[in-house]
Amino acid sequence: MIASVRGEVLEIALDHTVIEAAGIGYRLNVTPATLATLTRGEETRLYTAMIVREDSQTLYGFADTEARDLFGLLQTVSGVGPRLAMAVLAVLEPEALRKALAESNVAALTRVPGIGKRGAERMVVELRDKVNLVPVQAGPPGAPTPVITPVRDQVVEALTGLGFPVKQAEQAIDSVLAEQPAADTSAALRAALNLLGKNR
Repeated sequence: MIASVRGEVLEIALDHTVIEAAGIGYRLNVTPATLATLTRGEETRLYTAMIVREDSQTLYGFADTEARDLFGLLQTVSGVGPRLAMAVLAVLEPEALRKALAESNVAALTRVPGIGKRGAERMVVELRDKVNLVPVQAGPPGAPTPVITPVRDQVVEALTGLGFPVKQAEQAIDSVLAEQPAADTSAALRAALNLLGKNR
């Protein structure tokens, strides 16, 4: 079982990345939010889940173990396979997913392509008591205290992980969210990186 891959990012596509580790290029299916944290040519580590089927072996990559564990948990629901689980995590960040399940928010879950009202209700019934058993990923030491919105926190964490000072990262995302308050994590991160690139 491959639990994580660390190495140089060789390729970034719409729904996957290729990371070279020990001379082997691993293709990992990832969410847009994870893709937004990657830079071609730079080293990264992604936590992985390997799905083996008769006709395929597929690796799914995640920025943290919380997302990976939620990916596994989602597949315990009848009718939810790896693709649908990834779609859920692409639409709902881990924190938003926990909240939707805990509050029985069927409307939030039906925003995911491929999940209807009945499927969302099944997910709520089967997972609302289990979702809190998945450990919440703690930020690195010195990471800012979560404030304002989950999007802001996630973008600040991603930017500091890329080497930007915390204060600079916070100023960049605050500027972005002032102009685009409804931006999701992926869009906000791209905009913040563009802003920081101009200021360098």
